[in-house]
Amino acid sequence: MKKIFQMSALLAIATLCACSGSTDKAAVQVVEETPRVKLAQVTVRPVEQVQEYTATVEAEVKNNIAPSSPVRIEKILVEVGDRVAKGQRLVTMDAANLEQLKFQLDNKETEFKRVDELYKVGGASKSEWDAAKMSLDVMKTSYNNLLENTSLLSPINGIVTARNYDNGDMYSGGTPVLTVQQITPVKLKVNVSETYFPLVAKGMPVKVKLDVYGDEEFEGKVSLVYPTIDAATHTFPVEVSLANNNQRVRPGMFARVTMNLGTKDHVVVPDVAVVKRAGSGDRYVYVYSDGKVSYNKVELGRRLDAEYELISGVPNNAQVVVAGQNRLTDGAEVEVIQ
Repeated sequence: MKKIFQMSALLAIATLCACSGSTDKAAVQVVEETPRVKLAQVTVRPVEQVQEYTATVEAEVKNNIAPSSPVRIEKILVEVGDRVAKGQRLVTMDAANLEQLKFQLDNKETEFKRVDELYKVGGASKSEWDAAKMSLDVMKTSYNNLLENTSLLSPINGIVTARNYDNGDMYSGGTPVLTVQQITPVKLKVNVSETYFPLVAKGMPVKVKLDVYGDEEFEGKVSLVYPTIDAATHTFPVEVSLANNNQRVRPGMFARVTMNLGTKDHVVVPDVAVVKRAGSGDRYVYVYSDGKVSYNKVELGRRLDAEYELISGVPNNAQVVVAGQNRLTDGAEVEVIQ
């Protein structure tokens, strides 16, 4: 019985020693496992401030063709896709009202001539002459307005892009009879950050790509810079004009506008140095100093092949971690490897 007790005691002591040894070994391993990292030195260098914006192509001018009052459409003389010239007749409206008004205008002219002759020989007063003249002028204005709205002309050189009625329909207002657009040139409107307001000027060249034409580039230029900044978005509108002499570019196409806004001196880091914080869109870079790393939030600029321009977050001539970030925390001590 005594021997059994002694053996049990010895076994318990051995077990405790084994456990203690294992724990001490693990503790030693934890202490020894300092994160290993690779570093790269980064510097400030000039970076072209090339910005890309998306836009939808618009016509330079868009005119809705319609009479000023309800009237029946007699004949539409053009179809969608037709090119039209400035002053070309596009639509004729019912002329019954015009003919009636012309008859009334002829009577007014006859009446005015009679009053004018009497006034010259003292048979009518100045006030009678003035009243007759005013009545005639009002009738002429009404006739000319109706004449203009009976024969609808194109105000621009352009292309017919919409036809909303057929011959014989009653125009009752709202939707225009036709739409004519000038597509030589065309324009695009983009919203540019207020940061670049001093750098954008009328006449500045830009590059334009259209999704429908792949990587083909079109030459454009800034045609209008809006003078105010939107307080909500801190952007300002800029209009870009494309000559479009061959009319390959059409309103409604999706475009990408690239503007070169000069150069700025910014820190450039390898793209592998930039890490994303889980659960947010923030980007960070680990910066090494005196054996430790700091977790610096950065603002990214352009991607430059295998590098990123940084707007802020990393000082010039800093050393940044480019490998081994997975086990790092802010302020962690690290071992630098080559």
